[in-house]
Amino acid sequence: MAGLSADRPSEVVLAALVARQFYLEGVSKVDIADRLGISRFRVARLLESARETGLVRIEIGLPGGILDAGLSAELCSVFGLRQAFVFNFPDDAVALRQRLGEAAAQVLMDLIKPGDILGLTWSRTLSGLAAALTQLPPCPIVQMTGAVPPPDGRDLLEVVRSVARIGGGPAHVFYAPMLLDDARAAAAIRRQGDIAEAFALVPKVTIAVVAIGAWAPGLSTIYDAITPAERESLAALGVDAEIAGVFIGADGTPLTTPLDNRMIVTPGSLLAKIPFVLAVAYDPEKSDAVRAAIRGGLVHGLVTHTTLARALLSHAAANHGDAGA
Repeated sequence: MAGLSADRPSEVVLAALVARQFYLEGVSKVDIADRLGISRFRVARLLESARETGLVRIEIGLPGGILDAGLSAELCSVFGLRQAFVFNFPDDAVALRQRLGEAAAQVLMDLIKPGDILGLTWSRTLSGLAAALTQLPPCPIVQMTGAVPPPDGRDLLEVVRSVARIGGGPAHVFYAPMLLDDARAAAAIRRQGDIAEAFALVPKVTIAVVAIGAWAPGLSTIYDAITPAERESLAALGVDAEIAGVFIGADGTPLTTPLDNRMIVTPGSLLAKIPFVLAVAYDPEKSDAVRAAIRGGLVHGLVTHTTLARALLSHAAANHGDAGA
């Protein structure tokens, strides 16, 4: 709006006065107009100008600043997510993983409803989630993958069982690694009764919790668990990330790889049909992987921290017009 500049200090002061009364004192536009002897339309223009020029800056957030509601809403808007939760946690990797797991527990307790069927996959954040849960409706809990080496000394089977105990619902669990050395051994394990039973229930899962790994050292437990030749082979196929053992390309499409028949995981085709998938992700170096998961429609909700959220939004701003870029 023309007129609100350093060349007209009286207008700037008037705009500041109007903004203070409206935003801080809760005075209506009509009453402000009466108090200052100006029209309510001028009051509206001054408020608009105050926002446009930065005289007034509006931030959306909760007291205490742990959950950044403004960044959360921006992620939803820019990337088309149904839910996003950005937490102001320090960037220390080990502590961050634990705290995001605990935050994911709070989110899950808020989102899950009676009648849901909860699917849990292996990740290092899952033990933090299980430890922080205090209540759940008595819904069935389905284990959707095997495990890489036990996270923080707890195997996946025990974590899933502990989550089920909190809600009192049935737990469909099994003990198996996520990745085996031999395809025949993997096929034999998948035929075992408890594993077959759990995977038969995956199509009924309504909400699942997953982690996102980037295809780089230290950013994916699967990447770190296989040989250099296998890593290079998958990279050559276009693998950009993995979600619960499902390998995806930069566009988020699940890819077929030589490791698939050695994996004890929910196939990408079934993962894509789950109505709501909540991902937990940390480290700004995973921003490409997170974008790929969102772009492919495999993730509907995200629990993350400020640094990664800003990296995602910075990339989106640099590629304006392609929100999923």
